[in-house]
Amino acid sequence: MKRLSFLARVALLFGIGLGVLPLAALAAASDFPSRPVTLVIPFPPGGATDVNGRVIAQRLGKELGQPVVIENRGGAGTVVGASYVAKATPDGYTLLLSSGSTFTVNPAIRTNLPYDPVKSFEPIGIAGRVALILLANSEVPVQTVKQFVDYVKASPGKYSYGSYGTGTTAQFAGETVLHATGLKMTHVPYKGSAPAMTDLMGGQIPFSIDTVSAAVPQLKSGKIKAIALTTARRSALLPDVPTFAESGYGEVDVDSWLMLAAPKGVPADVKARLEKALAATIADPQTKAKLLATGLEPSFSDAAASIELIHRELPVMRAVAARANITAD
Repeated sequence: MKRLSFLARVALLFGIGLGVLPLAALAAASDFPSRPVTLVIPFPPGGATDVNGRVIAQRLGKELGQPVVIENRGGAGTVVGASYVAKATPDGYTLLLSSGSTFTVNPAIRTNLPYDPVKSFEPIGIAGRVALILLANSEVPVQTVKQFVDYVKASPGKYSYGSYGTGTTAQFAGETVLHATGLKMTHVPYKGSAPAMTDLMGGQIPFSIDTVSAAVPQLKSGKIKAIALTTARRSALLPDVPTFAESGYGEVDVDSWLMLAAPKGVPADVKARLEKALAATIADPQTKAKLLATGLEPSFSDAAASIELIHRELPVMRAVAARANITAD
C-alpha cells in the first residue's frame, strides 16, 4: 500500500507539473507582444518597400500595443534579409516584410538558397499588391495591345523592352507577355526603375515594363504612354488602362505583392495575434490612403491565402525562368 501511495503521489505531482507548464506557456504567449517587434525589410532605405513598410509598421505598432521597429537588411535580391529572419527565434518578435522576390522569384532563379520559401517561414498575410504595366515611348505608333502585337510581330527580334533588373518581377511579366503573344523581343535589364524610365522617355528603348507606381508620375509628362497591365484586374491608380487579359491573353497575370511573414515555428496564438493586427492595419482608412499614395494597392489576404499564393505562384515562376533562361546575376 505504501508503494502504491508513493506512486500515486508521484503520478499526481507529475500530472500537476504537466498541467502547469502549458498554462505557463499559455500565459506567456497571451502577453505577446510585451516588447518592441522588429520588422526586417530586405531592401535598402528609401525604396518603395521601405516606404510602405514604415507606413505599415506605424499602424501595426498601434494595433499590437508595442512599437514596430524597422530594420533594413538589403542585399542579394532580398536573400540577406530573408535569411536573417528565417534563422531568427520564432517568437513573433522578428518579422519579415517582403515581396514575391523572396518567396517565388528567388527560388526560381537561384540555386543553394540559404532559406526555403515554404519551410522557413510562416506567412502572416498579404498587405497589398502593386500592378505592373507595359509602357511605350510616346513616339512609338502603338496604343493598344493588338497594335503592340502587330507592330512587334512585323519585325521579330528587332525591338527591345526594358525592366528594372534581371530576375525581377518586371522581367517575369515581360517574358510572360512574350510567351502568351508569341513575340520575340530583347530584354534590356537596368539597375532600378529610374534609369529604365529615363531611357524609355528618351527613346533609347521603345518599351518597358514597370510598376504602376513608377509609371503614374511619368505618364503625366506625355513622354511615355500606357499600353496594358500585366495583371488580371485593372489598377485603381490607372482605372482607364486595360489588361492583357481583356485582350484575350488570360495567362498574363503577374504583379508584385507585399507579404508579412514570421520564422517557421511561431506559436499559433502569436501568429493569430499578428494576423489580426495586420488585417486591422490594412483596414485603417488613413493607412490605406497613405499606401495608395505610394502606389501600393492595400488588399489584405489572410495567412491561408498567402500560403496558397506561394504554392500557386512558385511553379509558374519556375516555368517562366526555365523557358526564358532567367538566372540570377
